[in-house]
Amino acid sequence: MSVVPYKDKDNSKREQVAEMFDNISPKYDFLNHLLSGGIDIYWRKRAIKLLKKSQPGGDPSGGVPPKTILDIATGTGDFAIEALALNPDKIIGVDISEGMLAVGRQKIRKLGKEDVIELRTGDSEHLPFADNYFDAVIVSFGVRNFENLLAGLTDMHRVMRRGGTCVVVEFSKPKAFPFKQVYNFYFKYILPTVGKMVSRDSSAYTYLPESVQAFPDGNDFLTIYKKAGFTDTKCIPLTFGICSIYVGHK
Repeated sequence: MSVVPYKDKDNSKREQVAEMFDNISPKYDFLNHLLSGGIDIYWRKRAIKLLKKSQPGGDPSGGVPPKTILDIATGTGDFAIEALALNPDKIIGVDISEGMLAVGRQKIRKLGKEDVIELRTGDSEHLPFADNYFDAVIVSFGVRNFENLLAGLTDMHRVMRRGGTCVVVEFSKPKAFPFKQVYNFYFKYILPTVGKMVSRDSSAYTYLPESVQAFPDGNDFLTIYKKAGFTDTKCIPLTFGICSIYVGHK
Protein backbone atom coordinates (compact mmCIF):
# COMPACT_ATOMS: atom_id res chain seq x y z
CA MET A 1 0.00 0.00 0.00
CA SER A 2 1.31 3.44 -0.96
CA VAL A 3 2.23 5.87 1.83
CA VAL A 4 0.24 9.11 1.50
CA PRO A 5 0.20 12.37 3.49
CA TYR A 6 -3.54 12.51 4.19
CA LYS A 7 -4.90 9.11 5.17
CA ASP A 8 -8.47 10.39 5.50
CA LYS A 9 -8.64 11.36 1.82
CA ASP A 10 -9.31 9.16 -1.19
CA ASN A 11 -7.47 11.09 -3.89
CA SER A 12 -4.22 9.84 -5.46
CA LYS A 13 -0.77 10.08 -3.91
CA ARG A 14 0.22 12.55 -6.64
CA GLU A 15 -2.69 14.85 -5.76
CA GLN A 16 -2.05 14.56 -2.02
CA VAL A 17 1.68 15.28 -2.38
CA ALA A 18 0.90 18.36 -4.49
CA GLU A 19 -1.59 19.57 -1.86
CA MET A 20 0.89 18.93 0.96
CA PHE A 21 3.69 20.89 -0.68
CA ASP A 22 1.32 23.73 -1.58
CA ASN A 23 0.37 23.89 2.10
CA ILE A 24 3.92 23.99 3.47
CA SER A 25 5.61 25.95 0.67
CA PRO A 26 5.87 29.28 2.58
CA LYS A 27 7.83 27.57 5.40
CA TYR A 28 9.49 24.78 3.40
CA ASP A 29 12.98 26.24 2.99
CA PHE A 30 13.17 27.38 6.60
CA LEU A 31 12.07 23.98 7.91
CA ASN A 32 14.28 22.08 5.49
CA HIS A 33 17.43 23.77 6.74
CA LEU A 34 16.31 23.84 10.38
CA LEU A 35 15.36 20.17 10.64
CA SER A 36 18.49 18.98 8.82
CA GLY A 37 20.80 21.34 10.68
CA GLY A 38 21.71 22.81 7.28
CA ILE A 39 23.40 19.60 6.19
CA ASP A 40 21.01 19.27 3.24
CA ILE A 41 23.02 22.09 1.60
CA TYR A 42 26.20 19.98 1.84
CA TRP A 43 24.39 16.94 0.40
CA ARG A 44 23.34 18.89 -2.69
CA LYS A 45 26.81 20.38 -3.18
CA ARG A 46 28.33 16.90 -2.94
CA ALA A 47 25.86 15.58 -5.51
CA ILE A 48 26.70 18.35 -8.00
CA LYS A 49 30.42 17.64 -7.62
CA LEU A 50 29.74 13.96 -8.29
CA LEU A 51 27.73 14.88 -11.37
CA LYS A 52 30.63 16.89 -12.75
CA LYS A 53 33.08 14.05 -12.17
CA SER A 54 30.68 11.48 -13.63
CA GLN A 55 30.29 13.15 -17.01
CA PRO A 56 32.14 11.19 -19.73
CA GLY A 57 34.99 12.45 -21.89
CA GLY A 58 36.28 14.98 -19.44
CA ASP A 59 39.61 16.42 -18.44
CA PRO A 60 41.77 14.91 -15.66
CA SER A 61 40.13 17.10 -13.01
CA GLY A 62 36.66 15.71 -13.65
CA GLY A 63 34.40 15.63 -16.68
CA VAL A 64 32.57 17.71 -19.23
CA PRO A 65 29.87 19.64 -17.34
CA PRO A 66 26.37 19.09 -18.76
CA LYS A 67 24.91 21.96 -20.74
CA THR A 68 21.25 20.98 -20.40
CA ILE A 69 19.97 19.77 -17.02
CA LEU A 70 16.54 18.59 -15.89
CA ASP A 71 15.79 18.97 -12.18
CA ILE A 72 12.96 16.62 -11.23
CA ALA A 73 10.64 17.55 -8.32
CA THR A 74 12.51 20.84 -8.18
CA GLY A 75 10.36 22.28 -5.37
CA THR A 76 11.72 25.72 -4.48
CA GLY A 77 14.65 25.26 -6.85
CA ASP A 78 17.52 24.66 -4.39
CA PHE A 79 19.09 21.83 -6.42
CA ALA A 80 18.65 23.72 -9.69
CA ILE A 81 20.37 26.75 -8.14
CA GLU A 82 23.20 24.55 -6.85
CA ALA A 83 23.62 23.16 -10.39
CA LEU A 84 24.55 26.67 -11.60
CA ALA A 85 28.05 25.75 -10.37
CA LEU A 86 28.37 23.61 -13.52
CA ASN A 87 27.82 26.67 -15.73
CA PRO A 88 25.09 25.05 -17.87
CA ASP A 89 23.27 26.72 -20.73
CA LYS A 90 19.85 25.70 -19.42
CA ILE A 91 18.30 24.13 -16.34
CA ILE A 92 14.62 23.19 -16.41
CA GLY A 93 12.96 22.32 -13.11
CA VAL A 94 9.60 20.54 -12.97
CA ASP A 95 7.28 20.06 -10.01
CA ILE A 96 3.62 19.29 -9.35
CA SER A 97 3.29 21.97 -6.65
CA GLU A 98 2.58 25.49 -7.88
CA GLY A 99 3.12 26.80 -4.37
CA MET A 100 6.68 25.48 -4.27
CA LEU A 101 7.40 26.74 -7.79
CA ALA A 102 6.20 30.24 -6.89
CA VAL A 103 8.74 30.38 -4.04
CA GLY A 104 11.44 29.03 -6.34
CA ARG A 105 10.75 31.61 -9.05
CA GLN A 106 11.14 34.41 -6.51
CA LYS A 107 14.55 33.05 -5.48
CA ILE A 108 15.69 32.77 -9.09
CA ARG A 109 14.55 36.32 -9.87
CA LYS A 110 16.56 37.62 -6.91
CA LEU A 111 19.62 35.84 -8.29
CA GLY A 112 18.99 37.25 -11.78
CA LYS A 113 19.15 33.77 -13.29
CA GLU A 114 15.80 33.57 -15.10
CA ASP A 115 17.67 33.20 -18.40
CA VAL A 116 19.32 29.97 -17.18
CA ILE A 117 16.76 28.37 -14.82
CA GLU A 118 13.17 27.82 -15.90
CA LEU A 119 10.64 26.29 -13.52
CA ARG A 120 7.61 24.53 -14.96
CA THR A 121 4.56 22.73 -13.61
CA GLY A 122 4.91 19.11 -14.59
CA ASP A 123 4.40 15.51 -13.55
CA SER A 124 7.73 13.80 -12.96
CA GLU A 125 6.28 10.47 -14.06
CA HIS A 126 5.00 11.84 -17.39
CA LEU A 127 7.66 14.29 -18.49
CA PRO A 128 6.73 16.66 -21.36
CA PHE A 129 10.09 16.36 -23.13
CA ALA A 130 11.45 14.55 -26.16
CA ASP A 131 13.60 11.43 -25.89
CA ASN A 132 17.34 12.00 -25.35
CA TYR A 133 16.85 15.71 -24.63
CA PHE A 134 18.98 16.44 -21.53
CA ASP A 135 22.66 15.95 -20.79
CA ALA A 136 21.87 15.22 -17.14
CA VAL A 137 18.89 14.58 -14.89
CA ILE A 138 18.99 15.42 -11.17
CA VAL A 139 16.52 15.05 -8.30
CA SER A 140 16.85 15.71 -4.58
CA PHE A 141 14.36 14.29 -2.09
CA GLY A 142 11.73 13.78 -4.78
CA VAL A 143 11.70 10.17 -6.00
CA ARG A 144 10.35 9.06 -2.61
CA ASN A 145 7.14 10.93 -3.49
CA PHE A 146 6.58 9.24 -6.86
CA GLU A 147 3.31 7.37 -7.18
CA ASN A 148 5.12 4.76 -9.29
CA LEU A 149 8.89 4.76 -8.68
CA LEU A 150 9.81 2.55 -11.64
CA ALA A 151 7.64 4.57 -14.05
CA GLY A 152 9.20 7.83 -12.87
CA LEU A 153 12.78 6.55 -13.14
CA THR A 154 12.06 5.05 -16.57
CA ASP A 155 10.78 8.39 -17.86
CA MET A 156 13.86 10.14 -16.44
CA HIS A 157 15.99 7.65 -18.37
CA ARG A 158 13.97 8.29 -21.55
CA VAL A 159 14.55 12.06 -21.62
CA MET A 160 18.30 11.80 -20.92
CA ARG A 161 20.68 11.48 -23.84
CA ARG A 162 23.08 8.57 -24.28
CA GLY A 163 26.24 9.25 -22.32
CA GLY A 164 24.32 11.35 -19.82
CA THR A 165 24.31 11.06 -16.03
CA CYS A 166 21.45 10.87 -13.55
CA VAL A 167 22.04 11.85 -9.92
CA VAL A 168 19.42 11.11 -7.26
CA VAL A 169 19.69 12.41 -3.68
CA GLU A 170 17.31 10.76 -1.24
CA PHE A 171 16.88 9.96 2.43
CA SER A 172 17.99 6.50 3.49
CA LYS A 173 17.94 4.49 6.71
CA PRO A 174 21.05 4.31 8.93
CA LYS A 175 22.03 0.77 9.90
CA ALA A 176 24.69 1.18 12.61
CA PHE A 177 24.08 1.36 16.37
CA PRO A 178 23.57 3.80 18.06
CA PHE A 179 23.01 6.24 15.20
CA LYS A 180 20.11 4.19 13.86
CA GLN A 181 18.27 4.47 17.18
CA VAL A 182 18.94 8.22 17.58
CA TYR A 183 17.87 8.86 13.99
CA ASN A 184 14.66 6.86 14.37
CA PHE A 185 13.73 8.72 17.57
CA TYR A 186 14.37 12.10 15.93
CA PHE A 187 12.42 11.20 12.79
CA LYS A 188 9.49 9.71 14.71
CA TYR A 189 9.06 12.25 17.50
CA ILE A 190 11.08 15.47 17.14
CA LEU A 191 10.76 16.18 13.42
CA PRO A 192 6.94 15.79 13.19
CA THR A 193 6.42 17.95 16.29
CA VAL A 194 8.59 20.83 15.06
CA GLY A 195 7.27 20.48 11.50
CA LYS A 196 3.67 20.67 12.66
CA MET A 197 4.31 23.72 14.86
CA VAL A 198 5.99 25.72 12.12
CA SER A 199 4.18 24.57 8.96
CA ARG A 200 0.68 24.26 10.51
CA ASP A 201 0.23 21.04 8.50
CA SER A 202 -0.16 18.13 10.91
CA SER A 203 0.36 15.49 8.22
CA ALA A 204 3.33 16.74 6.19
CA TYR A 205 6.07 15.95 8.68
CA THR A 206 4.45 12.71 9.76
CA TYR A 207 4.42 11.65 6.11
CA LEU A 208 8.16 12.35 5.81
CA PRO A 209 9.39 9.64 8.22
CA GLU A 210 6.70 7.22 7.05
CA SER A 211 7.71 7.66 3.41
CA VAL A 212 11.41 7.25 4.27
CA GLN A 213 10.69 4.00 6.12
CA ALA A 214 8.73 2.65 3.16
CA PHE A 215 11.28 3.73 0.54
CA PRO A 216 13.54 1.05 -1.03
CA ASP A 217 16.97 2.51 -0.26
CA GLY A 218 20.51 1.25 -0.90
CA ASN A 219 20.77 -1.88 -3.05
CA ASP A 220 16.97 -2.15 -3.25
CA PHE A 221 16.86 1.23 -4.99
CA LEU A 222 19.75 0.28 -7.28
CA THR A 223 17.77 -2.78 -8.42
CA ILE A 224 14.89 -0.54 -9.53
CA TYR A 225 17.35 2.03 -10.96
CA LYS A 226 18.83 -0.67 -13.21
CA LYS A 227 15.39 -1.96 -14.17
CA ALA A 228 14.57 1.56 -15.38
CA GLY A 229 17.52 1.31 -17.79
CA PHE A 230 20.38 2.98 -15.93
CA THR A 231 23.84 1.40 -16.09
CA ASP A 232 27.07 1.62 -14.10
CA THR A 233 24.98 2.51 -11.05
CA LYS A 234 26.34 3.18 -7.60
CA CYS A 235 25.16 4.27 -4.16
CA ILE A 236 27.15 6.70 -2.01
CA PRO A 237 25.88 6.89 1.61
CA LEU A 238 26.38 10.21 3.40
CA THR A 239 26.26 11.28 7.07
CA PHE A 240 26.08 7.81 8.66
CA GLY A 241 23.54 6.70 6.05
CA ILE A 242 20.89 9.39 6.66
CA CYS A 243 21.11 10.29 2.99
CA SER A 244 22.37 8.53 -0.13
CA ILE A 245 23.41 9.71 -3.56
CA TYR A 246 22.62 7.37 -6.43
CA VAL A 247 24.48 7.78 -9.73
CA GLY A 248 23.41 6.15 -12.98
CA HIS A 249 24.28 6.47 -16.67
CA LYS A 250 22.67 5.90 -20.04
